[in-house]
Amino acid sequence: MNRDVVFLCLGSNLGRREWQIDRAISALHGNGLKIVRCSSLYETQPVGVEEQPDFLNVVLAANTDLEVHDLLAVCKQIEQTLGRRESKLRFGPRSIDIDILLYKELVIEEANLVIPHPRMNKRRFVLLPLVEIAPMVEDPRDKRTYRDILAQVNNTRRVTKLKAKES
Repeated sequence: MNRDVVFLCLGSNLGRREWQIDRAISALHGNGLKIVRCSSLYETQPVGVEEQPDFLNVVLAANTDLEVHDLLAVCKQIEQTLGRRESKLRFGPRSIDIDILLYKELVIEEANLVIPHPRMNKRRFVLLPLVEIAPMVEDPRDKRTYRDILAQVNNTRRVTKLKAKES
């Protein structure tokens, strides 16, 4: 499935979390992406800074003609439009976060962009929704499926599947 598909992870832990995610999905759809699959919502325990509200997360699969740097710019613009502000606190609370997990089958390692997302293979809150919508998608570096990668993750952070998203 991942030959021509991009995968994004959206998260929110401030304000009306599901509303923020819905607005981000709508904005992505209106800015060069065609959403083809959407995972259920997952409520997740924060990583890094633990004294903050739980996150809602969702993973999307989409088709796009955008080049990867244009996609990154669209994601950053949507985050800003929806109230995300730069913070000196890494992994702190945020109204919306949009991460590019996979871009087609490319491996990119640049100063401001690393794909596959550099921490996704250790994060159940990314892998569970990804595997829900695309269990056989492969890591472009070593060709292991993310289902197999998830089976080896020992992270005990709470990740709870809440409900399916309406497309």
